[in-house]
Amino acid sequence: MTTINEFPAATEGVPDCISFPQPFSRAARLALLAAGALAGAAGGLVLKGAGGPALWAVVGLAAVAGGLLSTWSPCGYSSISLLRQTGRGAKAVMGFLPTFAMHGLGYALGAVILGTLLGAIGGLAGFSGFATGFGLSVLALIGLAYGAHQLDLLRLPYPQRRAQVPHDARNRFPKWVVGGLYGLSLGLDYLTYVQTPLLYMMTAAAILTGNIAEAIGLIALFNLGRFLPVAVNLLPLTDYGIQSWLGRNQERAAIADGVILTALGAAFAVLALA
Repeated sequence: MTTINEFPAATEGVPDCISFPQPFSRAARLALLAAGALAGAAGGLVLKGAGGPALWAVVGLAAVAGGLLSTWSPCGYSSISLLRQTGRGAKAVMGFLPTFAMHGLGYALGAVILGTLLGAIGGLAGFSGFATGFGLSVLALIGLAYGAHQLDLLRLPYPQRRAQVPHDARNRFPKWVVGGLYGLSLGLDYLTYVQTPLLYMMTAAAILTGNIAEAIGLIALFNLGRFLPVAVNLLPLTDYGIQSWLGRNQERAAIADGVILTALGAAFAVLALA
């Protein structure tokens, strides 16, 4: 284990979670892959006549879903426990609100920075939207390939910075400061480990827009999904209860991730071929 004294990220390795207490059988995962592909293909046929706004709505919802599913990763687990309110009752909730607000602002700033970078890269590359044959083909390939990856039917490279935000940050700063710095670190999305390949799809979509404002919007939606789970700290729930629920549903989250990616990939493939 490597320890450093710099914020925002530690260099401690983070392995994928590949062992679950109640694994889905291969037959079940193949059936889910087929169901996702069929549902996505049907959705693609519907989107053919629905126009651009409907496609944007689907991509936007996928971005939020990806952010929510990123809760099942080391930094998702730790953000909930690290930023927990102190004490119980209404006073504790009110005391937590500045931390909660700063955490959200950190995510918003991260979306602006990352979205600006991705949109600028796409603009320089000459992209003008993901709703083109090329753009849809790229998104389809990511969805179908990494959908099978998440369903453990295909192993693909998943390059990520395998690091976490150090927990000792809470001993060096007031909690509201930690909330903001933690939100910024996680809101940049590539400084720490994110376990959902939907991040890849949203990154590609943001670049393909070739538009800074649209790219910021996509990353902001992904970050909104990452931010919302911290709101459970406003509820009278125990840290153990939250972590236990996340652990029990770890594989279900990975399976849901795989089905969503597959469905999106199939929908985009149908649109690309139209």
